[in-house]
Amino acid sequence: MNTGDYGLELKFCRAEQSVQVQDGTRIEGYASLFGLPDQGGDVVQKGAYAASLKRLIARGGSVKMLWQHDPAQPIGVWDEIYEDERGLYVKGRLLLEVERAREAAALIGAGAIDGLSIGYRTVAAEKNAKGQRLLAELELWEVSLVTFPMLKEARVEAKGESLDAGALRDLAAALKDATAELAGR
Repeated sequence: MNTGDYGLELKFCRAEQSVQVQDGTRIEGYASLFGLPDQGGDVVQKGAYAASLKRLIARGGSVKMLWQHDPAQPIGVWDEIYEDERGLYVKGRLLLEVERAREAAALIGAGAIDGLSIGYRTVAAEKNAKGQRLLAELELWEVSLVTFPMLKEARVEAKGESLDAGALRDLAAALKDATAELAGR
């Protein structure tokens, strides 16, 4: 999928090893897996993110955590992003001060949202004999929580007692009360 003039592409992934949500805010899992063709016929090769991550670190930049690839809806921060033997591993936090992040936590907890997706620009790729695009180098821009991941071999699940609906309602009510109290001062 191409998103306009920036050449930004989106790659959806439901990680074979689950994305996990713990303590209602911490998220971790694979945003991309190496060597597996997705539904679009693309295969991310090992090392595809290395140069991009190195450049990000050098300039003090960060990969954004978005909701459904919407740049107007950041919902958290990625504290760690690295490649290992399997793929691109991410670990971060939903920011529960953000309404959409609270909604995301509830949706993950209920199993309604179970995917991660990357937003990237292709730097180097080639086609193989099967017609698959082999992605050798990618410039990573963002990792989103999404409804429909493209890598079908994987699944995502949520874990953590604090994700139950009652706890989230209590948190939302407490934030609403605090906001009203601050506004009344």
